Amino acid sequence: MASTWRARARDTIVFGGLTAGVLDLSDAFIVTALNGGTPMRVLHAIASGLLGRAAYDGGVPSAALGLFLHFVIATSAATVFYLASRGLPFLLRRPLVWGPIFGLCVWAVMYQIVLPITFGRPFTMPPLTNLLNQLGIHAFGVGLPIALWAARSARPRAA
Repeated sequence: MASTWRARARDTIVFGGLTAGVLDLSDAFIVTALNGGTPMRVLHAIASGLLGRAAYDGGVPSAALGLFLHFVIATSAATVFYLASRGLPFLLRRPLVWGPIFGLCVWAVMYQIVLPITFGRPFTMPPLTNLLNQLGIHAFGVGLPIALWAARSARPRAA
């Protein structure tokens, strides 16, 4: 009897999404701190996607919204991977390959589509060090943990 790999939704979406969210946000906090900014500024920047410039004057409530939105985005990415793995089970068999590729796709969607639409301006190439950090955190801090949680939860099951 043939077997098929199926990730568990909870493990992929909740645990994968939360892990990716924590790693990505930690990276943003560190990079921002190295450039003289604060975690509050990062969270306000995220909230500004909904609130516009008013987010920066919104204090803790605006930062809380940014935190919430960040994890909505991270769990949404995990949901996309989970749904993709349902139709493409090979994603689960090679998470060390497909996870980073997925993470780079998440970066491309965020920076080439979502952010330009949200902020009404085209994508501009960041300095090389920023670009390498963005690509690295999305490949290894977003895509890889999502794929690893999905693969870990997948069990060959009778078809």
